Amino acid sequence: MCVCIPTYQERESLPRTLSAVLAAVPEAHVLVIDDASPDGTGALADRIAATDPRVHVLHRPGKAGLGPAYVQGFRWALDAGYEVVAQMDADGSHRAEDLPGLLARLATADVVLGSRWVPGGSVRDWPRRREVLSRTANRYVQVALGLPIGDATGGFRAFRRQALQSLDLGSVQSQGYCFQIDVARQAWSRGLRVAEVPIVFADREFGQSKMNGRIIREALFRVGAWSLASLRPARGEARPVRGRSPVLLRRRVPA
Repeated sequence: MCVCIPTYQERESLPRTLSAVLAAVPEAHVLVIDDASPDGTGALADRIAATDPRVHVLHRPGKAGLGPAYVQGFRWALDAGYEVVAQMDADGSHRAEDLPGLLARLATADVVLGSRWVPGGSVRDWPRRREVLSRTANRYVQVALGLPIGDATGGFRAFRRQALQSLDLGSVQSQGYCFQIDVARQAWSRGLRVAEVPIVFADREFGQSKMNGRIIREALFRVGAWSLASLRPARGEARPVRGRSPVLLRRRVPA
């Protein structure tokens, strides 16, 4: 399996994250996708990779957004032949000890989402306003898209190879965290088995959050556009059923 970890200015947190992932899942490989971080994150990743064959580094020419970084990383992992591909943040917010639980859930699911907002999930050291923003954003996605997923904006996930191949990665235009919503809605609309497992999300210890107003505006715009498009379904297309349990979800698609 391969864990894709995009980085930009994560020099302080990256060594700890890599060490934790490889300790939690020793058989895993990790792909660091660095957007030419000015703080030398990419060079540091190269030095770590030189001493551990499980670590790989993909260098991108500049900061071009989270979505494109993940798309490029996913394609690299698929081309390399990995049967399971996971994704997580480099800043320590996603706990490596939760990764085995996500991987185990793939036994009965195609896509597994680490969720802060299902029973058993939680956040730690977050200001109240940030929690309200995340809960509100996810509720907006549920209502606007009819997407019965508790945490569609989270970035801690695992995919079966066939599931990732079935997604239209070329159509993903989201630059920021809206990428997570885009992939979740594609998985649901294609009838994949989407499961959520609870995780503990901790606030980062190093560096600064990449969240900003532009990223929020992108999400609002794209979710609104997808919602409007869903009002004009193709003939025979199945619609999601609102209010279904977010623990294991599968949209029924006509044969």
